[in-house]
Amino acid sequence: MKVFRDLQDPDIRSQCILTFGVFDGLHLGHQSIIDKVVRRARAEGQPSTVVTFDPHPRAVLHPEGAPQFLQTFEQRTRGLKALGIEQVVVLEFTTALSMVSAERFLVDIIFGRLDAREVYVGRGSTFGHAREGHFGLLDRVARRLGRIAAEVPEATLRGRRISSSMVRRLISSGRMGVARRMLGRPYEIEGRVIEGRKLGKSKLNYATANVKPEGFVIPATGVYVTTTSVDGKPLRSVTNVGHRPTVAGDPDVTIESHIVDFDRDVYGQKIQIQFLHKLRGEVKFESLDALRLQIGKDYSRTLEYFNSSPVRRNLEFG
Repeated sequence: MKVFRDLQDPDIRSQCILTFGVFDGLHLGHQSIIDKVVRRARAEGQPSTVVTFDPHPRAVLHPEGAPQFLQTFEQRTRGLKALGIEQVVVLEFTTALSMVSAERFLVDIIFGRLDAREVYVGRGSTFGHAREGHFGLLDRVARRLGRIAAEVPEATLRGRRISSSMVRRLISSGRMGVARRMLGRPYEIEGRVIEGRKLGKSKLNYATANVKPEGFVIPATGVYVTTTSVDGKPLRSVTNVGHRPTVAGDPDVTIESHIVDFDRDVYGQKIQIQFLHKLRGEVKFESLDALRLQIGKDYSRTLEYFNSSPVRRNLEFG
């Protein structure tokens, strides 16, 4: 898959089949759109293409209310590649781009520069200046130019529409199982391991990798069964998200992952933490001994989770 950040790059393959949008999280709703584009592109022998924006439009237009993201741009492009997309055209989202009318966006970029033969979007999608664009306009412009446009039915789970905002709410409330089903995979954060206070190893006998991810949706405070990927290899782990009220009382939320049977120094290294199951909420214990006892229970429950047969069949870890 090729990623282009210059719309005029001569290597962009036009006469393509595409979709456009932010696609933060690449949840099942996004995946159904991407799947349609990939299947039609293969059938027609044309390049499957995604047009996306960076940074997130709301980060430019309403920075004070911009959402925390579900993926980095690199995670998103890796996901698009895994889904079969051949090329991604990245439009730098600026105030100037936000002023382009929906029709001009379609005529000049989608059906113009990229010469899209077919365009697929999710139901209810909006685009262009003041989000004035909608499927009706896309369909009219496509018909006028002799092209095809279609809406892909929305994806639902238990009667609820799957959306990035819904996934954010689920993660923020610690409902990782439902979020996982909407994403089609465990929720993952990425960050570099930073040096903490080393209280886990010195006082609690459980060394942890501390991560401070920037901009990600942070799960509700508590203790989670996770996998932590180091050098691309997923390893069994148990992760605390919270303020460490018993030993530190940090004002900011910290994320500490204890990796099972692992003693390498990974300071400064980028790792990924995948959240599988919430064990409990955050608690302030009366003493370090009480906390140490609870951590032992959390550790045992984590091993039980990974040793259960359905998990062993569906997860690969070291």
